[in-house]
Amino acid sequence: MSFESDLKRMEEITDLLKKEDTGLEESIKLYEEANELGKKLTKTLTEIQRKVEKVTSDDEMEMQTEEMEED
Repeated sequence: MSFESDLKRMEEITDLLKKEDTGLEESIKLYEEANELGKKLTKTLTEIQRKVEKVTSDDEMEMQTEEMEED
């Protein structure tokens, strides 16, 4: 799955967990799936951050990081 599809699935799971008619057993399975997706998404974001930092590093290899604006 791509990052975008994983993120979309995470949003779907969040919506399902908010519903009152989602049973306990289903909620547990959804939570477990969301937990694994969260780990995967965090790993991907960390890798992307490292790539961005590498691209934005100066000639002296000092990292120049800037906070990204939230949409």
